[in-house]
Amino acid sequence: MFVIGCHLSFSKGYKGLGLKALEVGANTFQFFTRSPRGGKAKELDVSDIEALNEIIKEHDFRHILAHAPYTLNACSDKAYTREYAEEVMKDDIYRMSYIKGSLYNFHPGSHVGQGVEAGIDMIAEMLNRVLDPNQETIVLLETMAGKGTEIGRTFEELKAIIDKVEVKEKLGVCWDTCHLYDAGYDLVNDLDGVIAMFDAVVGLDKLHAIHINDSKNPFNSHKDRHEKIGKGSLGQDAFERIINHPKLRHLPFYLETPQDNDNGYAEEIELLKSLRTE
Repeated sequence: MFVIGCHLSFSKGYKGLGLKALEVGANTFQFFTRSPRGGKAKELDVSDIEALNEIIKEHDFRHILAHAPYTLNACSDKAYTREYAEEVMKDDIYRMSYIKGSLYNFHPGSHVGQGVEAGIDMIAEMLNRVLDPNQETIVLLETMAGKGTEIGRTFEELKAIIDKVEVKEKLGVCWDTCHLYDAGYDLVNDLDGVIAMFDAVVGLDKLHAIHINDSKNPFNSHKDRHEKIGKGSLGQDAFERIINHPKLRHLPFYLETPQDNDNGYAEEIELLKSLRTE
């Protein structure tokens, strides 16, 4: 089964997310539980989530993914920012507990000059306070492009975080194809090599999802600017290989490409479906 979706606006609630996903031809989706710039989430409406769960069951949706706000930084040099990150993640994981088989993705953070090792320690410490072996949701560390002082630009950095986390079974990784390519992992010319490297360092069993985005910038640029599929430096052929690779094809794929509105995803989802071999 090809699990393909996109990032959708939460403006019409949980049921609205499911209906919009159907409208654009998706069988999964990603969304922000609150503003991507932070702040409080809307009051939890359990009946609305139940309506979404009916859509998920009826249409065999898989792996609904929530994305943490961009302001979440577990390795900030400011205590109140780290505290906010922990509070948000706890609340978001609780909200996602109402959706079976759910995932929760976050940018590991920026150490803002404190050093990579210190940043990794703070991220792992927060995860050790947040993760519960009984929780429903798998939390995912996203691969980063390497801007500034970002943590997660290399597989080794992600592995270092995972090694320090106690509840490892509830922690995994989400690839972002734009970020990986911009970070210096050549998905275009050496996909097998990148997969083998990730497996050797982190383990493919830890890879739970893929953000599927082209890049506006060249290889190893460390810029992180997404582009529509086939319109950027990775190119359509690379994505055809990615979605059909025997070691990746079972994973859910989520578009985060530039769009004027959610309806714009329909064309890209149809394109990717046309490239998928069964």
